[in-house]
Amino acid sequence: MNTLQAKLKAILGKPQVNYFVLLSVTFILTALGLTMVLSSSMVTSYAQGSSVFGEFIKQAVVVVLGLIGMWIAMRMRPSTVKRYSGLLLGIAFVLLVMVLIPGIGIGGEEVGSNSWIRVGPIGVQPSEVAKLALAVWGSAQISSRLRLTQQFNQALGPFLVVCSMILVLILAQKDLGMMFTVGIVVLSLLFFAGVSSKLIALFLGLIAALGTMTIARANFRSARITTWLDALTLHFPETSTQGSAYQSHQGILSLSDGGLTGAGLGQSRAKWFYLPEAKNDFIFAIVGEELGLIGAVAVVLLFALLGIFGIRTALAQADPFLKMLAATLTVGIVVQAFYNMGYVVGYFPVTGVQLPLISAGGSSAIITLISLGLLCSCARHEPEAISSMQHEGRPLFDRLFFLPEPLPYVPGDARRQERRTTTQTYGEPVTRPRVSQDVQRERRRVDASMDRMGSRAPRRGYDGVRRQQLPPRGAARRQHEDRNNRRR
Repeated sequence: MNTLQAKLKAILGKPQVNYFVLLSVTFILTALGLTMVLSSSMVTSYAQGSSVFGEFIKQAVVVVLGLIGMWIAMRMRPSTVKRYSGLLLGIAFVLLVMVLIPGIGIGGEEVGSNSWIRVGPIGVQPSEVAKLALAVWGSAQISSRLRLTQQFNQALGPFLVVCSMILVLILAQKDLGMMFTVGIVVLSLLFFAGVSSKLIALFLGLIAALGTMTIARANFRSARITTWLDALTLHFPETSTQGSAYQSHQGILSLSDGGLTGAGLGQSRAKWFYLPEAKNDFIFAIVGEELGLIGAVAVVLLFALLGIFGIRTALAQADPFLKMLAATLTVGIVVQAFYNMGYVVGYFPVTGVQLPLISAGGSSAIITLISLGLLCSCARHEPEAISSMQHEGRPLFDRLFFLPEPLPYVPGDARRQERRTTTQTYGEPVTRPRVSQDVQRERRRVDASMDRMGSRAPRRGYDGVRRQQLPPRGAARRQHEDRNNRRR
């Protein structure tokens, strides 16, 4: 037993273990997601008049686009990500406003919330873009003012204003699930910034109030609360199993049919029009039915590994921005995954939150893969990983996909000192910066002197101050006077 613990400790102590585990979990979940989308969508794809592979091909294209985005995110320097975080937030704001314009936003008739914009064959969900943008921009803003986070007006004032605006725009879409996931990102940023518990409680109260308003505005959302209470006790009234509790009831039946080892891949009965949204929100029920308890537990363990090694990556960072970003992205993805699996088994109310990398979806899969690309980039920029790559060379994956060698983090004070020592300077440094009164006083003195000499020379720029050419002295002054007399 001690030998096993020693081996495990040695493996976990390797410099790039977080990076390799995060990459492995990402690719395993992506492959499993494509497999389950194919299995759960064959019936509906065939019923819609296309091939049984119709939904699978669409999801495969989305995954390829997401993997390209993940590769781009891994190639970007942290300074570049930080620099363009404001632009990403601006794009998210524009998309959130566009989805509220009649004729542009879609989804109200199908799912009750106008949360999508159709871009060709792919449905883009602006709130997914806003979730990623808020994580990146919030990490950049808070990390740059880390010492001031307890000063509400100076550090967190603008951040909370932006967060509130985004939540209000999502509330206007009537999308309770996305408001929950974005709220998790905001709370993660506040928690990892080290703000007081009172401020976090205040923001929790704000999210709860907005959620209550959303539920009160729609009767079917209040019915979900009743269904959730029935699912907790596994006691569904006969009237509700054909109404508001139909989806939850069918999901639990699917899980129970799976048993320990499952009915077999592709052998689900619930996907034959019994379980609504079998390829999206309730795909975990299909996983449990076809792969059994073993497959369902494997999915839970994969997301648990993602959470553990994501937090390890955050704790190993020297850069405050990467520390905040890694922790926020990890919590956002893992909490969403466990919430989805939780409401499938009846622990939480059904809100339509998808299972990351497993559920079929357009923008959700792309944004999740980009987020995991940023998380893997954080793992590559751990100080020990950078030192290992510098001495032992980059791993094979980095060389195959042309990922640049990560640069070590240099704190702001050290960067300024390095610029002072390496930048070429001219003359003695100015001990006291010139102020406007000094400049005006010098100009008046020079003007008065030249008025006395009766000559006006063209102005020159000197040392950042607009000055006039001073009159000559001594012999040069006499020559200057003789020249003026001859001209007269």
